[in-house]
Amino acid sequence: MNGPEVLRIVDAIHRDKHIDKEIVFEGIEQAILSAAKKHYGEEEQLEVHIERTTGNPTLLHDAVGVSSEILGDILGRVAAQTAKQVIIQKIREAERDALYDEYMAMQGQIVNGTVASYVGGMANINLGKVEGILPKSEQIPGESHRVGDRVRAIIIDVRKVGTRVKIVLSRVHADLVRRLFELEIPEIAERIVEIRSLAREAGYRSKVAVSCIDLKVDCVGACVGVRGARIKNIVEELSNERIDIVRWNDSLQVLVPNALQPAEVEDVILCPMLGRVIVLAREDQLSLAIGKRGQNVRLASRLVGWDIEIMTRAELDDQLENSVAAFSGIPGVTEELAENLVAQGFFSYDDLSIIEPDQLGELGGLTPEQCDSIVAVADEEALRLEKQSEIDKRLKHQRQQEIGRDEPGATVPV
Repeated sequence: MNGPEVLRIVDAIHRDKHIDKEIVFEGIEQAILSAAKKHYGEEEQLEVHIERTTGNPTLLHDAVGVSSEILGDILGRVAAQTAKQVIIQKIREAERDALYDEYMAMQGQIVNGTVASYVGGMANINLGKVEGILPKSEQIPGESHRVGDRVRAIIIDVRKVGTRVKIVLSRVHADLVRRLFELEIPEIAERIVEIRSLAREAGYRSKVAVSCIDLKVDCVGACVGVRGARIKNIVEELSNERIDIVRWNDSLQVLVPNALQPAEVEDVILCPMLGRVIVLAREDQLSLAIGKRGQNVRLASRLVGWDIEIMTRAELDDQLENSVAAFSGIPGVTEELAENLVAQGFFSYDDLSIIEPDQLGELGGLTPEQCDSIVAVADEEALRLEKQSEIDKRLKHQRQQEIGRDEPGATVPV
């Protein structure tokens, strides 16, 4: 292997595989070193260097240069196959690293591919240069694809596995909705309209809060499009997932009612100490505000970043009365302090058990010892009620089983 031959090999691999020439040179050096160790022995002091401009290889044995004849003999007679394998291995590693860097830069972005196969519910997606995987857990519930179908997904993870690159895709991640909005809505791509927050339960419902720097542009209307054309494309891509577009506002008093749409609310009460918002709604709006299986309020809570509790005004009045009475029974808690606690949104022993002692001290003018004592009692009561709840559940289950045994043909879910 002479200099011009080395240069031809390097240049060919560089052009065909798009691998940096330096990596190819290093691979050939490693191959020559491996072959030389086969000849001299693993314990010998050997160094290999290839001149980058001429391609001429140099082999040093105990810091003394080896003649080109001996070097040629080593490569030609002893370990040509070994050298070939080392070069191939180096090239494969370089190809893997190039793919890894390329797809790492695309993490969180949308890619298009076709379903190549299904293995145990996991879809293998052909992305062109490489194959990605779409695990069952990252597929939209109820959605199914056939081999050959086009699929859009985002890259959520890129890993090196041996000489391969493993690319994990997702269609349930919230960022898929974000990227689809950027693709379908020019105002978002151009940063005129901004997505401020996003909450998603894939396959069912998403809430997207948007704002606009240009007061002349209706941010919600821009996302919906003429006759809903823009949002319709996104909904179809997500297998008819419902999408609520919410107008962002820095004030929680405005944002929370927006987030709970289409329900109408009467009032919003902030409880900063607990990071909680109490929302009052009329009886006829209660189920709409909460949503099916609590989905509407759950997504709204994630969208605004605060816990949201929805109740009617009558329920709130009852809660206030019951909480004041319960807290007043704790040694060291006066009625005035109980009212102050309830006014801050502390309704249960569980709430009170996590209050910071300095906050409790400020509300009631108490010493640190008094605060610790009150929190300890609240913690004990919260634990007692939790255990009682577990007992009640077991008793209910036992009663259901007894009813099932008493009625011929009756079955009880386990």
